[in-house]
Amino acid sequence: MTRKIRIFDTTLRDGEQTPGVALDIEKKLEIAHALSDLGVDIIEAGFPINSKSEFEAVKRIAKDIDSKICGLAR
Repeated sequence: MTRKIRIFDTTLRDGEQTPGVALDIEKKLEIAHALSDLGVDIIEAGFPINSKSEFEAVKRIAKDIDSKICGLAR
């Protein structure tokens, strides 16, 4: 039986919860491209319901990145 390990990264959402950290859309895209280039399978791009700018960032990342993109929802 062959097993595949998938990498699920939460940097764009969880990392931004660090005190003093605020990422604009361009920085989020830069990080998302780097994660995709590294071969990350799934990127949690943010919490889109949080704000209009967060929604736009997640939408843009999903459009530009080849990795699977997900967003946190409650």
